[in-house]
Amino acid sequence: MVQYNPLDCLPSSAELPDSDDTPVDNELQNLIPNLLDAILALAWSQRTDWFFGVDMGIYYAPSNPPLVPDGFLSLGVERFIGEEGRLSYVLWEEDGIVPIFALEVVSKTYGGEYEKKKIDYAKLGILYYAIYVPSRKYRRKREPLEVYRLENSEYILQPGSRVWMPEIGLALGRERGTYLGRTREWLYWYDEAGRKLLTPEELVEAERERAQQEKQRAERLAQRLRELGINPEEI
Repeated sequence: MVQYNPLDCLPSSAELPDSDDTPVDNELQNLIPNLLDAILALAWSQRTDWFFGVDMGIYYAPSNPPLVPDGFLSLGVERFIGEEGRLSYVLWEEDGIVPIFALEVVSKTYGGEYEKKKIDYAKLGILYYAIYVPSRKYRRKREPLEVYRLENSEYILQPGSRVWMPEIGLALGRERGTYLGRTREWLYWYDEAGRKLLTPEELVEAERERAQQEKQRAERLAQRLRELGINPEEI
């Protein structure tokens, strides 16, 4: 009897389209999840067991089109796959590990974020689903940020504007800040104590301020030594 692995019969990520070819109609749909990814890259720089995808197809069955969130997070997977990275996220190549978090950024063209996508992500088993409305003019009937948790195959809206997700070890919230020179409201990760995780720009600025403080401290010390008749350059 011939033995074979059923996985060998499934298409690989190289053979599947890497997106749904639907262009975004607002650059925030990429900028917002890109910022979340960049923050994780700093906070989890020593970890290799996670992956954050931006506008990438999630393939769950070879005969079905992919689901393409604006952003998603998977835990327990390899962060880097080869030099070129993932072309798409294919469940049968990821040991069946379903993303734990998905994000949709609502734009001027409604994409079923509150109905169809919510049903699709629930069926897939994504534990947390967040919907963010970046434009104030579209917030008349919706909260700016809604985070849902999957309970008994149904998404339940979590209370509060900043939601702690224990399975991820982070909270998701929003506040005003600057990213790539643009000052507006952004989504951020927070730790359990409510502290906002630093962005790459904030880390650079914090290090610059720390270096400036150390320089000023050294200058004050040198001045004090001179007042005592000691040449600091001879110490």
